[in-house]
Amino acid sequence: MGKTAYKKLKGSQSLRQRLILSTLASSPLLIEDIRAEDTWPGLRPHEVSLLRLLEKVCDDCVVEINETGTKLRYKPGIVMGGKNIVHDCGVSRSIGYFLEPLILVALFGKKPLSIRLKGITNDSKDPSVDTFRSTTMPMLKRFGVPAEGLELKIESRGAPPHGGGEVILTVPTVEKLMAVNWLDEGMVKRIRGVTFSARVSSQFENTMIHAARGIFNRLLPDVHIFTDHKAGTQAGKSPGYGISLVAETTSGCFISVDTAVSYAPGEVGEIEDEKKKELTPPENVGEQIASFLLEEIEQGGVVDSTHQGLLFLLCALSEPDVSKIRVGKLSAYGIETLRSIRDFLTVIFDIKPDPSTGTVILRGMGCGYKNLSRKAS
Repeated sequence: MGKTAYKKLKGSQSLRQRLILSTLASSPLLIEDIRAEDTWPGLRPHEVSLLRLLEKVCDDCVVEINETGTKLRYKPGIVMGGKNIVHDCGVSRSIGYFLEPLILVALFGKKPLSIRLKGITNDSKDPSVDTFRSTTMPMLKRFGVPAEGLELKIESRGAPPHGGGEVILTVPTVEKLMAVNWLDEGMVKRIRGVTFSARVSSQFENTMIHAARGIFNRLLPDVHIFTDHKAGTQAGKSPGYGISLVAETTSGCFISVDTAVSYAPGEVGEIEDEKKKELTPPENVGEQIASFLLEEIEQGGVVDSTHQGLLFLLCALSEPDVSKIRVGKLSAYGIETLRSIRDFLTVIFDIKPDPSTGTVILRGMGCGYKNLSRKAS
């Protein structure tokens, strides 16, 4: 064995994509200066947890972190997949943070993946597990991922700061991804959604739904928002409530937004303290989220701004054919993803603004990534 040639990178930004692309392109990675200047230097708990998760689904993967956590050496292995894997995602980020990298890597595994993830199911930072079910899964099907075997089951809810939620994710393996020509965003024909409440009154959900419908009913008749009230062990360890909305268009695009309300870490034990931060009332949550959804729809594009990164990655990994996609305003995360794709897969997208609609059209050749470890059936 010769010396391993590491790809040298600096900084903590877009660590998720770097790890995904490094794993799929089998290019070892050396990242230095990870938050070296911060008061708390080094990798955060959720980043370490993500590395541990990759170790579980890959074989012969080597992760070395120095004492302060500011330097990471990652040598990717072969993605194995497998059944009965359990991973605790911790409580610094929600399960949504782990789902995107996990599903991309697992699609190119040797065997289908079935994994139980524990932690926070809904928070205000990452896409919730409901959004993943309503929006991310239909998006994967466009790229030729089979519908059978792609499933996310929510066993119990977990709100910050203590989590306690559990989901079971199953991902099939694919040989290759199809290129897409996805420019038609269509008109919104229906709005669906789901609210959740854990360890609080189920009346909160009705209030949120009423407020959100107050905005939507002026615009279209077909609005259904379902409730999901959990009690007992299924409610996790912390009180919280939230809502996830998705707008479906006539051309089969899904635009989604979600939010959740719960106590931040450090506010729970201090009940005696009179200055305790008031949680956003459910009425305001419903109105805000409805307005956010309308903003996302107004921006245009075939996906919402949180799914841009995933869309670009799927296009870059598809068969060697031209993909055309339309997105709204490029998000910062989307731009970072495009840069990472250029560095690892040498796929460059041709970006043209479409001034008539205020959207952006991207054209790019897939790199023709094939799953070579999958057992041929």
